[in-house]
Amino acid sequence: MGSAGEGIDAVDLGDALRALNLNPTLALIEKMGGTKKRNEKKIKMDEFLPIYSQVKKEKEQGCYEDFIECLKLYDKEENGTMMLAELQHALLALGESLDDEQVETLFADCMDPEDDEGFIPYSPFLARMCERPDMLK
Repeated sequence: MGSAGEGIDAVDLGDALRALNLNPTLALIEKMGGTKKRNEKKIKMDEFLPIYSQVKKEKEQGCYEDFIECLKLYDKEENGTMMLAELQHALLALGESLDDEQVETLFADCMDPEDDEGFIPYSPFLARMCERPDMLK
């Protein structure tokens, strides 16, 4: 083995990509060579750069599927709707980098009106949100 100067531990791949404002899925990190255990392998800088550009390209595609899976957990009636308040909470929890103000903007731009019980259809909202990667950086 060489010195630590030879790259990053593959277990840190996800964190390294997130530090560069990407939001890779766990599956994608694994596909790109991320490991679950430390000291299994190193990723050198010249290996990391192509991974970075690949993930940057893929990042919008993962958005909808990833978020929809998370939001389904809140869909109590299993009818494609959820409480607006829960969506707000989920977005603040999921998109570590979103603050209240950004969530408000997102809702104003992408949200269908809520029904009498305070439920909104989350699918169309997500589709619109994912078309706006600028909001998810």
